Amino acid sequence: MTSSDREALLAAAERLESLAARTTAGDWRTGGLLASRPEIVAHSPDGGTEHVAEARAGTAAWITALSPVIAGPLVSWLRAAAGGDPVDPAAVPLAHALLSRLPHR
Repeated sequence: MTSSDREALLAAAERLESLAARTTAGDWRTGGLLASRPEIVAHSPDGGTEHVAEARAGTAAWITALSPVIAGPLVSWLRAAAGGDPVDPAAVPLAHALLSRLPHR
């Protein structure tokens, strides 16, 4: 890994962390319908909820940052992490978080 690769990894982590901090907080889940589309609701630890669509200004950058184009590199990293000896421990919590949210085929 080159120093520029390391810098890119750290910069991406910092930008993602910063974006998450200014995005609608909470555990986003789908439920019900909003004008015939799935409704996405952010559930906060205190039991409150906020419709993500109503907080569009705070969520648009998050949604576009994690668009489907991210899937390819993320899948590659998860597979590489799984094939490592030892398994990359940074990948394990992400894999479990994804498995709790991703639909079964």
